[in-house]
Amino acid sequence: QVQLVESGGGLVQAGGSLRLSCAASGSILSINGMGWYRQAPGKQREMVATIISGRSTNYADSVKGRFTISRDNAKTTLYLQMNSLKPEDTAVYYCKYFGSRVYWGQGTQVTVSS
Repeated sequence: QVQLVESGGGLVQAGGSLRLSCAASGSILSINGMGWYRQAPGKQREMVATIISGRSTNYADSVKGRFTISRDNAKTTLYLQMNSLKPEDTAVYYCKYFGSRVYWGQGTQVTVSS
């Protein structure tokens, strides 16, 4: 089992920055991929960014050039640096760890005011 706890969300004005963190504990040796996803009200959950084997990253087109995903070497913490935030980035952000199984955090709210 892997437990994930997100933090760092909040209210920010458009153009501002936030850094999300996801703290992991438990059986993380089997994890080879991590990612950030978000879900806005009335919309489906969507991929924001993923990092595989600590090196290969992938971003949604809507966040390319503004968001950066990273992790520590021990895989215990996943980060999402979000710059130049826009109102359309408002959503609940979830971290996801995956390997032989998939694990989700409980989510953290990000609200960007115009």
